[in-house]
Amino acid sequence: MKTQSRINRNRHCDTYVMLSGATHLTSYSSVHQESSFISAHIGDKVTLQCFYDGDDSAWIFWYKQSLGHKPKLISSFYIYGTKRKLYNEFNNPRFQISTKNYTHSLTILDLHISDSATYYCAVNYAKVLTFAEGTVVRVIGSGSNIQLLVNQPEYESIQPGGSVTLNCTVQPGSCDGEHSVYWFKDSEESQPGLIYKHGTKNQCTTNPYIQTPSCVYNLAMKNLNASHVGTYYCAVATCGHITFGNGTTLHFSGGSYFNSNVSMYFCVGSLFGSLITLLIVLLIVIIKKKTERIHYQATGKVKINCHLFCSYLKVFLIHKTVPFQN
Repeated sequence: MKTQSRINRNRHCDTYVMLSGATHLTSYSSVHQESSFISAHIGDKVTLQCFYDGDDSAWIFWYKQSLGHKPKLISSFYIYGTKRKLYNEFNNPRFQISTKNYTHSLTILDLHISDSATYYCAVNYAKVLTFAEGTVVRVIGSGSNIQLLVNQPEYESIQPGGSVTLNCTVQPGSCDGEHSVYWFKDSEESQPGLIYKHGTKNQCTTNPYIQTPSCVYNLAMKNLNASHVGTYYCAVATCGHITFGNGTTLHFSGGSYFNSNVSMYFCVGSLFGSLITLLIVLLIVIIKKKTERIHYQATGKVKINCHLFCSYLKVFLIHKTVPFQN
């Protein structure tokens, strides 16, 4: 049975490349992708959606980027045209592109393990290639000889300022080639992103308690705060395949982070309130003294040189003035 989970969110995108060869960074908010992370099983299909609401005569591209490799061009489409083109190994019935209104979709049929990658939608207008946020596709199944285990519970409780170590145990199976291990994070606050890469298997730490050949990779994090909350995935690239772990979700236990924030805000609020009270008291004292000086000036006993402060004082005291009686 087909299972597919999506984490939907809208974000702005950034421009990374100019076709002219120069490198620029700009912001282009009219193109984005619907999902940031999709999980599906071998043999299922996924549909990736790209939204572009510009009225310009632009080109729409789809790219695939496997971990540790350069992006590959999948397809191209001209907005005011009808011709869609698929390139190289993507020019087969498993890959389909379609357009409806402002939505440009890429559908992948009969998913393979090798389809695990990040897929980017891009818009080319005025020689500027603008990328959307990207969608990570994770293909789950037994089509690979790699057995990947993440030795962490599904949920891991953490404390503000504390530390945590995530473990990833890789059992290569019959694949003797070198492998690379990646950690990336998915959260509600930001799009999935690669946060760390280990080297080859020759640099791993072996596990003496497991009889089958395996390597253990650790991801240690210290001084934890709200930015660390999210799901961390371990991914292995080897023998032309990418295999993902199930992921470990980090969250603060018992609302400790919330309570610490409340305490901080309470202290700041109390300090601010005390400061306001002190200023009011000083203002009352100053007004009283200035009122007496104004009284002396009215009786002719003292001549006061009234500058800017007096102007403010008059405005402040205008509400205290008693109207003349007829």
